[in-house]
Amino acid sequence: MDAETDTDADTDTDTRAARVGLLRSLVPAVWRTVPWRAPAAAGVAGLLIAGSTRLPDDAPGADLGLFVLRVTALAGAVGLAFLLDDPARNTSAATPVGRAVRAGLRMAFMVPLAVLWWTAVVLLLPAATRPDLAPVTLQAAGTAVGALTLATAAVRFTDRAEVGRRTVVRLATVAVLMILVPSRWGLLATPEDPWWEATQVRWAVVLGVTLTMCAVWTPEPLERRRLIPTRGVG
Repeated sequence: MDAETDTDADTDTDTRAARVGLLRSLVPAVWRTVPWRAPAAAGVAGLLIAGSTRLPDDAPGADLGLFVLRVTALAGAVGLAFLLDDPARNTSAATPVGRAVRAGLRMAFMVPLAVLWWTAVVLLLPAATRPDLAPVTLQAAGTAVGALTLATAAVRFTDRAEVGRRTVVRLATVAVLMILVPSRWGLLATPEDPWWEATQVRWAVVLGVTLTMCAVWTPEPLERRRLIPTRGVG
């Protein structure tokens, strides 16, 4: 009995060691495949937009600061729309590591950079121009995750290797629709509006729903997983 227990323990240890070794070799490979140019360009554009609030002699008010941060968040989301572009998608699909791990690594690379970028954006605004940061950060997170969800859906339901451009078009369409919806029922209310708090609840719902959809759609469909071993049999 003890021998069987020791054998199982050794097997588990070997399995964990193999997974760690595979992950270590996968990290630099995935890092090299991330399309850094689009997020970098969008990040620079966002910093320039935020920095433009320091050009006037008198610092603009918080209302303009809210508008600037919303536009900046949208610019950052445009960069994230390209995060899942992978010209070698058809090749990497045959690797023993699933798409969820590869996409998760890309997002893990981007999250700390996005946090640092958003912090820099906020600090670029003069103190008098900064709105209440908690609501606008919630909106920025919802916008970013929304862009990732649109890109994830494009990868999930199409065979395209590069989905960034189409995702940007869809993101722009959603942004226009948001502008057209009255503030009373939409997502673009201002602190002076009586439904400002309700708007934050809507943004929290958007963030929760998009996170869930992104998590559900990131793994490869079960049908595709079953086709891989079936082709090798016979």
